[in-house]
Amino acid sequence: MNIKSAKFIKGAVEVDDIFDDGVPQIAFIGRSNVGKSSTINALTKQKGLARTSSFPGRTQQINIFLINNAFYLIDLPGYGFAKGSWEHRKKLEQLIFGYLLNPEYKQKKVVLIIDAYTGLTKNDLEMLDILEEEKKDIIVVANKIDKIKKGGTARQLKEIQDKIGDHKVIPYSAEKKIGIKELAEEISK
Repeated sequence: MNIKSAKFIKGAVEVDDIFDDGVPQIAFIGRSNVGKSSTINALTKQKGLARTSSFPGRTQQINIFLINNAFYLIDLPGYGFAKGSWEHRKKLEQLIFGYLLNPEYKQKKVVLIIDAYTGLTKNDLEMLDILEEEKKDIIVVANKIDKIKKGGTARQLKEIQDKIGDHKVIPYSAEKKIGIKELAEEISK
């Protein structure tokens, strides 16, 4: 699949009719500061489409982008650490799960982004369990693969694959443009 157009449609902070308008949806989820926005920007070839930040928890709403006038790319807030009060973090969690677990919202795929260098965290494994329980079609993106020393890449990827089972793992680097074509192909299946 070649992404020719990508445009921001809206940011949702609660249940929204757009989620059940019949347009296919590809949801992107990952813990705060995993490089979700950079992954989206590299995939769409638009540097400023999704806002990036150096501090965790920048995405405070569900951002909806229309890709090739054919499907929505859904950018969910990060889970785990986010700046703000306990109440604010709880509200973001409710927003994430209100979207992902609503039986009326059908995601064609859910892209779970993890940090390849750090490996799977407890929060990543919990999210993977929830997505599996809900029978989501999951693609795992091992982002920041370029941060691993050359000799350790294969070992780190094997460790990740062993923990996630049969799900496809795509080694990815937004910075070095690694894995973009493979992710685009997986999304289009």
